[in-house]
Formats: sequence, structure tokens, C-alpha cells
Amino acid sequence: MNRIIVLLIALTIALSGCQNTTSFTIDGTLKNAGNLNKVRIYKGNDLVDSAVVNEKGEFRFRIPSPEPDFFYIVADAKNYLLLAQNGDKLKFSADYASSVGDYEVEGSADAEKLKELNKINGKYGKVFIDLKTELDRRSSANPAARDAIMQELSPKFDENMKAFGIEVLSFAEGNKDNLAGFYAMSMLDPIEYEEPLLSYAETLKGKFPTNKPVQDFIAKMNKVKPIAKGQQAIDFQGTAPNGHIVKLSDFRGKYVLLDFWASWCGPCRQENPNIVKQYHAFKDKNFAVLGVSLDGDREDWIKAIKDDKLDWPHVSELNQWNSEAARQYQVSAIPASFLIDPTGKIIAKNLRGEALEEFLKKTLN
Repeated sequence: MNRIIVLLIALTIALSGCQNTTSFTIDGTLKNAGNLNKVRIYKGNDLVDSAVVNEKGEFRFRIPSPEPDFFYIVADAKNYLLLAQNGDKLKFSADYASSVGDYEVEGSADAEKLKELNKINGKYGKVFIDLKTELDRRSSANPAARDAIMQELSPKFDENMKAFGIEVLSFAEGNKDNLAGFYAMSMLDPIEYEEPLLSYAETLKGKFPTNKPVQDFIAKMNKVKPIAKGQQAIDFQGTAPNGHIVKLSDFRGKYVLLDFWASWCGPCRQENPNIVKQYHAFKDKNFAVLGVSLDGDREDWIKAIKDDKLDWPHVSELNQWNSEAARQYQVSAIPASFLIDPTGKIIAKNLRGEALEEFLKKTLN
């Protein structure tokens, strides 16, 4: 009899320990919530649940999530990103009146790691906002000087972004096995940090198989890999304004700037004078340009070539974003460019302005 009682007690303890493993809970408090009476929780774009906010700013969620995943608590225009899974008992608090969007959370190691990352993001985000405020303030007094002021502040913007990237990479390195590390990597510029992102995608394979953001990231990196720096450029052909067929491989043996643009693209047209300058400076040093237009109208395309004095080979399918070359090179925004060496290898991407000039000087001189 005593043995049966002991077994029953043990079973009761085991069951009580497992009773919350089919869901996680969030006990939340929003200070200075004012008239806010409801908060919602989302997983990606999908509404999962909503909860009433009482007069003390308190609310509660109980949500099932067998695997660790990202959830957004949305309170009107404010949103707070959390990591949670079944069994977690999160205590969340934030100042609803704060413009920073900071919060406190405990009860989950992953959620606490994500909070650390949020503080890193907030630290560098504040510097960016302060610089942007300075730019706007000084420009409002002298609008004609905005470009000069931007040029003056640009090194500070760049320094802030570089420091942000270093700290985020360090954070991700220490959190390879949790989703906070993944979220850190997803914040980085895919062009600037292409190599570490590709490497990180490899380490993720087999992990978090049911997590959509992770699997989408892996799929995206798999598409980027064939056009990454160091890869052989994908050959393609297109039709020139005179009707002749031009292939990328026709330029083998030269450094070639593969430039995706369009007549209707304002930033492209603004960058064109710089490409013209570099083309004439380096065309006698084994440098060429191949323009790939995402235009839909032939006359607009040819007029822009003439107006901007783009004296190099051009091709276009006149099919706008349905361009096969743009699809092959994963072009989702223009201007976009790839610098290819004489062996056909991609050596740089999206170099513009002074960055293009400096790279060409270093490479071709």
C-alpha cells in the first residue's frame, strides 16, 4: 500500500510538472497605458490571440508553441518582439508612453537574449535618429546645403553602422543555437555581410525545421549563393538597341560592371553621371560596362541612353521586372550592380559613387 501511495504521489508531481508544456504564458504590464483596453499577439502576420488590458495595464496570454518562435505583442502603434515556446512563463513589462520601445522580460532564456539584442539595436538606433534629427534641423535652416551637410555627417552614419554590425555579429556568434542569434543576423545588410550570412545559413540547416522565418532565410541564402562574391557570374544574353544579341560572356577577359537600371528609376539616373565618369577614366584599362535595363518602353530606354550619354553596350528584354537577367541575379531593387573580373568571377556588388571610383583605382591602377 505504501509503495502504491508513493507511486501516486510521484505521478501527481510528474503530471503537475507537465501541465503547462502544451502552452506558454505571458503575464504583461504596460505602464502609462492610458485608455488602451486591448493588446494583440501575432506570429508573423497572423493574429494569434487578443487580451483585455485592465485598469492597472495588466494582461495575460496563454499560447501553444511546440517550438521556439517569434511573437509580437501589438498595442496600437507599439509592438514588442518576444521569443517563446511551450513551458515558458514570461513576465513582461514596458512603458507604453516611451518612444524608445524598450521592455523588460524574464522567464525564458531566449526571450532575455532577444531583449539584450533589442538594447543593442536601441543604442545604435538612437545615434541614427540623433544624426537624422541634426541633418533635418540644419537643412531646414539652409535647404540648399542639405547635400553638403549629408556629406559632412556621412562618416558618422557609416561609423555607427559599422560599430552596429560588429556588435551584432559578436552577439550572433555567442547565440548560434537560439533564435535570438538568428534574429541578430537577419538585421544585417545582406550585401555588406553577404559572406557571414551565407556561412550562418549553412549552420542553420537542420535546425528549427518548422520555423518559417528561419526556413525562408535559408531559402533566400540558397538563391543568393550562386551570385555571391567569389562565384562565377551567370552568363545571359539580351537584345541591344540595334537588335543585335549581346552576351555577358562577350566581355570575358575584361573587368565589367554589370549595371541594372531603368529610365524611370530616379536613383539610377542620379548615379549615371558617376558611371560615365568611371567608364571614361578606366575604359582604356581593360574596363567595360554592360547596362541591363528594366524598361518596358523602347523609346524611353533609348532616349535615356542618349540623354545620359551612356556610351557602352546595353541590353533589355523590355519586360520590366520580369527580366530573366534580373531574375537570375536576384535583382529586387535598382540601381543594382555586379563587378566581374576578367575570369568571369564576381568581385564586388552595388558599388556606387566614391566607393566605385576607389575600388576601380585600387583594382585597375
